[in-house]
Amino acid sequence: MDLRDAYFVDGVRTWFGKSRQDGHYWTTRADDLVTKVMKELVRRNPKVPWDEVDDNIWGATTQVGDQGTTMGRVTVLTAGLSDKVAGFSVDRMCAGGMTCQAIGSSFIKTGCADIIIAGGVEHMAHHPMGAGADPNPRVVTEKMVEVKYFNMGNTAEKLHDWLPENGEQPVTKEEADEYSFYCLEKYFKALDEGYYAKHCVDMTVFSPTGWKVANYDEQAKRGTTLESIKNLRRFPFKAEGRVTPANASGLNDGACVSLLMSGKKCKELGIKPKMKFVGAGFVGVDPSIMGWGPVPSTEKVLKNFNMKFDDLDIIELNEAFAVQAVGFMKHFGMKTPVDPRLNPYGGTIAMGHPLASSGVRLSMQLAQDFELNPKAKYGLTTMCVGLGMGGSIIWQNVVGKKI
Repeated sequence: MDLRDAYFVDGVRTWFGKSRQDGHYWTTRADDLVTKVMKELVRRNPKVPWDEVDDNIWGATTQVGDQGTTMGRVTVLTAGLSDKVAGFSVDRMCAGGMTCQAIGSSFIKTGCADIIIAGGVEHMAHHPMGAGADPNPRVVTEKMVEVKYFNMGNTAEKLHDWLPENGEQPVTKEEADEYSFYCLEKYFKALDEGYYAKHCVDMTVFSPTGWKVANYDEQAKRGTTLESIKNLRRFPFKAEGRVTPANASGLNDGACVSLLMSGKKCKELGIKPKMKFVGAGFVGVDPSIMGWGPVPSTEKVLKNFNMKFDDLDIIELNEAFAVQAVGFMKHFGMKTPVDPRLNPYGGTIAMGHPLASSGVRLSMQLAQDFELNPKAKYGLTTMCVGLGMGGSIIWQNVVGKKI
């Protein structure tokens, strides 16, 4: 069987809100966030025959309440698509949206679909991490996972210790803080130059103080200095610990969506895609060092597609914690604290991490990175995943190229 090419055509995200009562989306439903980005995706792509979409695939970690009614199918209806469009939901925690893209691209490559909507959403204000979960007691009693490592902050502290104990270069708190500072610096520079306005959509929302427009990422704090980051209180995960609110991602609400299409359909419609799906790799790691996941998942996908790390021109990595980003950089021989190939326009520590949405956010940034860097050939989106996993996707730049 001959495999077909699958392409990323476009992506849209909400601005990310803080997960609290005074955050952007406290009174907004998760499925309405999805509806908003889907409608904007439709508006921006008038050539697409939206009634011919083969599947609407959505990732969400906590699938209850306004995230629990098979998001992929419900939002077909709320976004005004034809009721002939199928849909389903996926849970791979932080990599939910990324997994939707891998599934959708695989559907296209194997001839099962021509047009796929793939996205991720997380409303962590409505559904705090782990809310309503009932872990199997065997996981604890048989010591499959220590209870404390259900808390992601503890996994970050463990990773700090684990790296030098296992032949990897250590990552100090000072290095994590410095990385975080430059992440913020890059983000605000890109924001001021209009980078984020190109793929974010404003949304009118009702707040406790009345109607307002959610038109910025709430988490990022302008004017943050390296000194203020270094002096910030430490989380109580460990005595003299190294993880702080400044070198970790936040608790956020938001939705991201992408449009995937076969090469055949792109040609038929006269649509110019931005990048081609090369392949994906997902792996498991010890849950206590969850943040290490992107390293083996990247090694896996590179091996599976006969590529080397140096073949990657741009890498969009989701920094749940700075220690995992710096550890990744050191493992692959990148420059620290800043390497021009990694998160060139800022990352999660600056803008926030609404769990299942973030993998899709990485892809829309990579597509825009390709537009801004036409000589780049290959890029990577990669992230760590709760309970000890990693996910990576390789994409090829096709901006301005004949497909």
